[in-house]
Amino acid sequence: MILLIVLMGAAAGQLATRVLCAPVVGWFLGCSYSSGGSPSQTALDDIPPAYLTLYMQAAVTCPGLSWTTLAAIGSVESDHGRSRLPGVTSGTNSAGAAGPMQFLGPTFAEVIAHHPLPAGGANPPSLYNAQDAIYAAAAYLCDNHVATDLTGALWAYNHSDAYIAQVVTQATQYKSTGGSFGTDTAPPDSGYAAVIYAQGQLGIPYLWGGDGPAEGGFDCSGLTRAAYLAAGIDLPRTAQTQYAAGPVVPPGAPLQIGDLVFYGTATNIHHVAIYIGNGQMITAPGRGKVVKIAPYRWAGDDYFGATRPVN
Repeated sequence: MILLIVLMGAAAGQLATRVLCAPVVGWFLGCSYSSGGSPSQTALDDIPPAYLTLYMQAAVTCPGLSWTTLAAIGSVESDHGRSRLPGVTSGTNSAGAAGPMQFLGPTFAEVIAHHPLPAGGANPPSLYNAQDAIYAAAAYLCDNHVATDLTGALWAYNHSDAYIAQVVTQATQYKSTGGSFGTDTAPPDSGYAAVIYAQGQLGIPYLWGGDGPAEGGFDCSGLTRAAYLAAGIDLPRTAQTQYAAGPVVPPGAPLQIGDLVFYGTATNIHHVAIYIGNGQMITAPGRGKVVKIAPYRWAGDDYFGATRPVN
């Protein structure tokens, strides 16, 4: 429960703003945070309030970094410090990483040498301290150009395409799609299931006409069809017929996790991929390439629209 104390008068109001305009509580007072928008109900249910506050405060130190990205990393790495696996509260994991944000010791030391951490953490700074670890993670992502290259910054954090996809998807779940505190527009369970399947195919070669690893790879519509088969929905085989199967997402409406994104024209849809959130998709891009994560929009693209498959 959050207790809000109502103060009377202009001076008291200014004091209330200074005291209470911290993340989480600040949303109720109309305080402004530019780094990721309001938390969804999923975020409020999943993230401990102290961690949510730290993610929001630390994100502001890096222009263009969303607090949802920090929170998603915290979720994947340590369940926001709640994991009892080795290396979270003491020691290291098998890769030598430690703390709630799973830093390597030398990396943490290098980050804090270049980015002094705010007061309130451990003295000296510790990668096991939640505040120190989260602010250091923000600085590390900023150094790796997270504002302009999200997937590149996440790759620097953990060299795994599956990890990147997991973080991007989780971050999308943490952001309120309705624009208000604690509101959600939840995608269908089938959309999540399709994305989870697609995450498991990252790195598999592109193969024209391919329907999966047993055949040596996927083409674009083979990947999306297999992803939705895993979710219990049988789509047509080609990009053109998958778009025709709909239902079409209205132009301008926000995309949801699991939506299919299409490229081409009404009579020549030549490519399809699966949206995973935060402007990213999993795609089988073409000959000589592998299934990968990429932005779903880029300069000069011929994006046509999206569908949201349902049973």
